[in-house]
Amino acid sequence: MSNDDAGNNGLEQRLAELEVRLTFIDDTVEALAVADADQSQRIAALERALRELRGELMSVRLGQAPDPHSEPPPPHY
Repeated sequence: MSNDDAGNNGLEQRLAELEVRLTFIDDTVEALAVADADQSQRIAALERALRELRGELMSVRLGQAPDPHSEPPPPHY
């Protein structure tokens, strides 16, 4: 085996290793993109639920008692 054959064999092995690593990285990036999309959907759903709960809370507050700032102060003032 000549030096050229050994050098080519080493380069081919390094190239094969890099291709395997690139495939792994591509798979990882794809998995992260899917996870990111899922998290974005969950966050959007939580934000909608929070807005709805805030609206319900305001309705309950308005329905239970008048605004405390509009009431006269207690007699001891």
